[in-house]
Amino acid sequence: MSLRLALVSLHTSPGDDPGTGDVGGMNVAVKHTALALAELGHNVEVLTRRTSATTPDAVRLAPGVTLRQIHAGPAEPRIKADHEQYIDEFADALRHLGPYDIIHSHHWFSGMAALELAHHHGIPHVQSFHSIAAAQSTPLSEGERPESPGRLDGEARLARESDAIVTVSDAERETVVGRLGAEPTRVFTVQPGVDAEQFAPAELPGSSPQHADAVTHGAGYLAAAARLEPLKGLDLAIEALAELPSSLRPDLIVSGGATSGYDAYPDELRALADRLGVGGRVHFIGPQTRDALADLLRGASLALVPSHSETFGLIALEAQACATPVVAADAGGLREAVVDGVTGIVVPVREPGAWAGTISTLLRDSARRAELGAAGRQRALEFTWGRTARATVQVYENLLGRSA
Repeated sequence: MSLRLALVSLHTSPGDDPGTGDVGGMNVAVKHTALALAELGHNVEVLTRRTSATTPDAVRLAPGVTLRQIHAGPAEPRIKADHEQYIDEFADALRHLGPYDIIHSHHWFSGMAALELAHHHGIPHVQSFHSIAAAQSTPLSEGERPESPGRLDGEARLARESDAIVTVSDAERETVVGRLGAEPTRVFTVQPGVDAEQFAPAELPGSSPQHADAVTHGAGYLAAAARLEPLKGLDLAIEALAELPSSLRPDLIVSGGATSGYDAYPDELRALADRLGVGGRVHFIGPQTRDALADLLRGASLALVPSHSETFGLIALEAQACATPVVAADAGGLREAVVDGVTGIVVPVREPGAWAGTISTLLRDSARRAELGAAGRQRALEFTWGRTARATVQVYENLLGRSA
């Protein structure tokens, strides 16, 4: 049956390109899941907070997919933590939309805005967190902001009261059940997908760098793509680069812009590179379009993902789709995004010397890189957005069957 679906993304618009502000993997996942759900015949509305006074209230992203911008708070970009104060206003605006068969909230802000409305109308509420607050006893990384005040309690409430929870990895599922107290039978892992035609090796038709906004680099560089904030661990990538022998040291190309509220962080990373003597080897190229990001990844010798935490690590999957081996941190869902020793290497410690040793070994062994890259490409082909959408619909239909 065709479903009327609301995908709620309060604090960041799935219509925006990732890599800056608070636009990242969640935006990619929501947008591409929405498009794939529409291809299955469902009607999807993606609901987000208005951040500009000049953009239209509704934009058709594709047949069956409408992006609606909701008035809540000032019509301007705000740092992520500020959005807690816009939850009630956003919730009031939601009352005038619909009707929907399912409301699926992405991130806790969205869930807190939509949960009571869904229950009031007897509509199943599905929650995806995409990131989960660390426990209060967890120390902050240097420069990291504390969580907004209601997040810990809000996430726990959503875990208890949502009709179903969709996580992007088994690691996230364990956190939702173990830390947030969700009933295990209501938590379902649905991994994200990748566009394996857009993110593809250079030898495939149409996948060679050809886009006007693509950045061309010399051969043999390392690539990292992330919002620039302490959580993404790019300081470790720079420190590892400095540990490499100068005769072997490649350039490190960093794609992405500062997360909202971390405007000074890119300069801090540049200063770190300068102090370590590798300032000339680290290049910050800013946020890239999806095509340009694919070009960057397919041209790299290695992709580095040194995040302190990732619920899955979509960039690792995108790099593998380009047949580029990944060197990743041993953190959360990255253990599932990267098959250690098969599609890349998961480094068990956050020591620059250990990372440099792994990178050095792979840079010296082109045959090993080719082997990892080929295996990564084959694995990525299994992760389609159609597969993600079908598994998500199964969760929806189970809920509707129970409530019928």
